[in-house]
Amino acid sequence: MVFLLFMLSATLAEAASFPLPPEGETLIGKVQETRVREGETLLDIARRHSVGLVEMENANPGVDPWLPKVGQKVVIPSQYLLPNAPREGIVVNLPELRLYYYPPAKPGAQRVVITYPLGIGSEGRAIPLANTKIVEKKVDPVWVVPESIRAEHAAEGEFLPKLVPPGPENPLGRYAMRLGLTNYLIHSTNRPFSVGMRVSHGCLRMYPEDIESLFPQIPVGTPVSIIDQPYKVGWHN
Repeated sequence: MVFLLFMLSATLAEAASFPLPPEGETLIGKVQETRVREGETLLDIARRHSVGLVEMENANPGVDPWLPKVGQKVVIPSQYLLPNAPREGIVVNLPELRLYYYPPAKPGAQRVVITYPLGIGSEGRAIPLANTKIVEKKVDPVWVVPESIRAEHAAEGEFLPKLVPPGPENPLGRYAMRLGLTNYLIHSTNRPFSVGMRVSHGCLRMYPEDIESLFPQIPVGTPVSIIDQPYKVGWHN
């Protein structure tokens, strides 16, 4: 019998669909290895395995994130424990910078859990802990720039417009899902390197390819639990 204790600092990873273990068991995934391909960075590898960049850096100390050696072996930190929360809808564990989605059961099919890395709010800007839900979904959203963000940038000599139309300059990317919390979204990003970091003004950022996959699966009304579990404990076998 193996006892597992994970202290989370941003080192868990991999976005994939896994069979949902029975109640009382929480371990999913496994640690993997790969080799650097010609012309790719750790960010490219992170995105290929749906892992945050900082997770990859922590798992591979000494590896240059932007100029890794071709053929160099790197670790994909892709084994983790499910958070202690109801296995329904979306669960966001802030210390882990990770989202878990539990699709509804399908007749005759085994349930699965799908997980993705997130970029979250910087120090003092974290999204509040809450039980909420998805209240709106938009493709190619217009970013209505909050006055607080405009004032912050203006103080640094950068003047933002009140509205940013869809396109490559829009920080929301192509997909956005609004939560039942004022002004908070789960959205794509035009800065993929920020996924897996604490850099946003409070919203939850996803890799463009991850939210493109998740977006059509999420109906309006899907429950969302935002939790704070920096330590997770579980049993395996």
